[in-house]
Amino acid sequence: MSVEAWLRERGTETIQHPGGTLYAHLCRVRDRLAAIGHDFDVQAAGLTHAAYGTDGFDLALLFWQERDTLRELIGPNAEELVYLYAACDRSLSWPDLTETHRISDRFTGSVVRLADWQVTPFVDLSIVNELDVLEHDPGLLAGRREYFAELFEAWSPITSPAVSTEVRRLFAH
Repeated sequence: MSVEAWLRERGTETIQHPGGTLYAHLCRVRDRLAAIGHDFDVQAAGLTHAAYGTDGFDLALLFWQERDTLRELIGPNAEELVYLYAACDRSLSWPDLTETHRISDRFTGSVVRLADWQVTPFVDLSIVNELDVLEHDPGLLAGRREYFAELFEAWSPITSPAVSTEVRRLFAH
């Protein structure tokens, strides 16, 4: 089964999300990660980043304890990024991420240090997701512009150049 078919089977085409449906959002995140040059694992993580729910979108398509299901579908590296993204307690993790590379796991209460290969993909996935939401919800962008501009600037040392360019493009307006 393709990842897209799995997502449709889980009802993502019927779940409302800024810019249409959750399915459309997931595809846009994957496509944007592909366009800026990320590999298959990061693209697959982008396509399935909401599988376990997130700190900002608590609807889960799959319980996080069922990680093998997603791992078999997208591979271990992509699934690990999805898990880290879903598990990330944003209020505890995001402010110091550049310095610590640590994620507070909202599911288990543990603190996990991102592997070196995960840092930029994790940050890029996080930013690309937020950019898509902000671009499709002008009210959210107006209300949270300063917060996200400061956060993304703080993350710039661990962000890919292509995503930094995307950030500058959105926040230049």
